Amino acid sequence: MSLRLFDTYARALRDFEPLKPDHVGLYACGPTVYNFAHIGNLRTYLFEDVLRRVLELNGFDVQHVINITDVGHLVSDADTGEDKMEAGARRTGKSAWEIAELYTRAFKEDLQRLNILAPHIWCRATDHIAEQIDDIGTIEAKGFAYHTADGIYFDTAKLADYGHLARLDVKGLKAGSRVDQGEKRSPTDFALWKFSPADEQRQMEWDSPWGTGFPGWHIECSAMSAKYLGEFFDIHCGGQDHIPVHHSNEIAQAEACYGTHLANFWLHGYFLQMSDAKMAKSSGQVFRIGDLAEQGYDPLAYRYLCLTAHYRSHLNFTWDSLDGARTALQRMRSIIHDWGDPGDVDDGYADRFRACVNDDLNTAQAIALSWELAKSSLPAATKKATLLHFDRVFGLGLADWRPAELAVPEPVSVLVEQRERARTEKRWQAADDYREEVRALGFEIEDTPEGPRVKATR
Repeated sequence: MSLRLFDTYARALRDFEPLKPDHVGLYACGPTVYNFAHIGNLRTYLFEDVLRRVLELNGFDVQHVINITDVGHLVSDADTGEDKMEAGARRTGKSAWEIAELYTRAFKEDLQRLNILAPHIWCRATDHIAEQIDDIGTIEAKGFAYHTADGIYFDTAKLADYGHLARLDVKGLKAGSRVDQGEKRSPTDFALWKFSPADEQRQMEWDSPWGTGFPGWHIECSAMSAKYLGEFFDIHCGGQDHIPVHHSNEIAQAEACYGTHLANFWLHGYFLQMSDAKMAKSSGQVFRIGDLAEQGYDPLAYRYLCLTAHYRSHLNFTWDSLDGARTALQRMRSIIHDWGDPGDVDDGYADRFRACVNDDLNTAQAIALSWELAKSSLPAATKKATLLHFDRVFGLGLADWRPAELAVPEPVSVLVEQRERARTEKRWQAADDYREEVRALGFEIEDTPEGPRVKATR
């Protein structure tokens, strides 16, 4: 029942073995905090949360790191245009430092609402300028960098296997390039350090051996991941959009600086789509978790929806699909609550569950297994304990859920009392009539050892 994960670098499913016994270093590319995260962004963090939970289910001690990009991410992947932080500052009327704090706090709140485990280490790019400068110096000293009028660039031609992660056709890119690459030697070369414009002072800039400026986007992740997890660690994660540029460039920097491809496994979550188009801020079709809540949806209904699809498949978001997830989650919560106190976990179902999630995090199959368990003939106490065991990975907070206090209208309460009196007096037809009257008012009576329980049916 070994854990198998799809490694983008190898383009294959591989058996996972940690580099150090029982210990796993896990790095996840965090947000650029120039705006709020949308639910498409958050799908990636949900997949990474499931990964961490599955690693822990397998008995590994996980060291989880997420970075905060608060400088250096330009509006173009070609290292041109404005820094997104500076653009966000102009849009909001706040400073770049203020919006970094605002959107970092909002991002962490979104993670909490989705029951995503907080990383063991948060690291900000602006807190690690010295480490980035050191790595750029090493890359330059080893002959992988060159100077231009606007910065220090990585020379991708010096790496024979540049772009292996994305299987880039570098020669084809050069031959077909129609972009203005300025002083860059190749369209795939990328900025390590950008100089501040001579005619203005940026809000975020630092002195360096090459001049006043700021780091490129990619150097922060290779520098910070190496600092906290080592120069070759277990797993690096991100969204599929990171494959061709950001992660390919991280690997290039690590090969030049450390002689490694940084991580033993590279895992990528696929896009959330709307009408088969990627959900992205640039499209204007985005929803935040807060938007879903304003429409009356529990954020965990969105988590459930994401669990029903494999992380390496595109998930099309519709309100109907979210409605279905909400209904399924509510049903799961209700039945597990009605099962009473938990007993012992069923080993057979636990083994089958582990086989599902160890098969490259197949949560869709694991969700189907949950409903099979719910319909099984196992004792209620066993089913509850087993489903709570599953929830160590699902993260739906099933153990903590309680039904809301139901406000029962007085006419319904009177009918329930009359039914109880009829039952005591063995007037069974009258009791049945009272039950039907209650149903007509939109409520159901459930007889329990503690007495009648009233539930709303609509």
